Amino acid sequence: MRSLLLVSVFLSCRPMTVSGRHPTCNFLVELEKDRVECRRSLKEDEANRGTVGGCKGMWDNISCWRWTSTGETLTVACPRVLKTVFGRNGNISRNCTPSGWSDVFPNITSACGTETHQDKLLFYLVVQTLYTLGHSLSLVALTTGSAILCLFRRLHCTRNYIHLNLFLSFILRAVAVLVKDHILFNHSAKCSSQPSLVGCKVSLVIFQYFIMANFFWLLVEGLYLHTLLVVFVSENRHFSFYALIGWGIPMVFVSAWVVSRIFLEDTGCWETNDRTIPNLVINGPIGFSILVNFILFISIIRILVQKLRCPDMGGSDQSQYRRLAKSTLLLIPLFGIHYVVFVSPSESIAEDYKIFFDLALGSFQGLVVAILYCFLNSEVQGELKRKWRSICQDCRLSRSRRLNNVVVQNGLELPVQLHSGTQSIIQSETTVL
Repeated sequence: MRSLLLVSVFLSCRPMTVSGRHPTCNFLVELEKDRVECRRSLKEDEANRGTVGGCKGMWDNISCWRWTSTGETLTVACPRVLKTVFGRNGNISRNCTPSGWSDVFPNITSACGTETHQDKLLFYLVVQTLYTLGHSLSLVALTTGSAILCLFRRLHCTRNYIHLNLFLSFILRAVAVLVKDHILFNHSAKCSSQPSLVGCKVSLVIFQYFIMANFFWLLVEGLYLHTLLVVFVSENRHFSFYALIGWGIPMVFVSAWVVSRIFLEDTGCWETNDRTIPNLVINGPIGFSILVNFILFISIIRILVQKLRCPDMGGSDQSQYRRLAKSTLLLIPLFGIHYVVFVSPSESIAEDYKIFFDLALGSFQGLVVAILYCFLNSEVQGELKRKWRSICQDCRLSRSRRLNNVVVQNGLELPVQLHSGTQSIIQSETTVL
């Protein structure tokens, strides 16, 4: 049971992979295939050898042990299901004694499993908790920010259209991750009710598309900001071109990945990447977008430094570029800089860094984007304040009308001071608006 728990956590912490079937069910399905193959081989051995001495072949629920003479030692490779999960090519053995098979040696966990200790398992559980929290908070913030950008017409422009599509890509990515975890950790579901391989593959294709689209919309943000600084084109143009980059290019590469998987590596649920070409087709464009965004980030910093040092720049222009410089510095985590910085020569350390920064800290990326480009945006804050003042004004006018109606229905006249006071309040509020 501990091995199965470790398999579930291990698969959930693998970046950019998803399976439409619970890991325990995958494990049991593959184990059943090995059991059937072992029974067939043992029947063939029994038919060929007949009833002779030695240790009879057997299936011990994880490995297949063929017939062996007394006094001999039988060594077999690690079970295929454990080798697939943990990637260790060890060996296990049994002695054939006069009293039967001995116990397995060395211990199957140390030979074929993982050396992961309790602190490593705790690390995986912490990462899972952090990215679940991060994606949940991001989902709430991004949904709220998208609603604000859609409802206020004064916020409709190319810049906010790009932000809105970036929000949508983060929302789809967060939903895909949370749905994937629901499938992985839904222990109440029986294996018989798990999705088929077709449904599993479709879910993986959708998941890969959301991931790649999110990276390419981050690239669009970098391209747009760099274009404003270098080309000085009107910001109301070229949105169709940006939309083609953000949604169209990922569709092309994901389609190519599907074709490569069908013809080159149509195994399981497509959750493993053993072949070079399918892996390159799906991960190459993402790496390219990260590299281009990093180059754009360096170029933007260089341009801003040059413009801020220019003595001929006016005060208004300088303040504008200072605000742009602050926004650019805040784009450091959004340009994928952590993919370039956190690289370690040690493979194990690099894998831990990648898991932590891709999954744990990366899950809060959508929340940071929503805060920077929506809730802290001066235009958005101005529209919200204007809307709030309008609501307060309507409430005051409504109360004043209700008070007048009550007085008229009771046959009374308003005192002059009250009436003049109400008028002064209305006039002052109108002046503010």
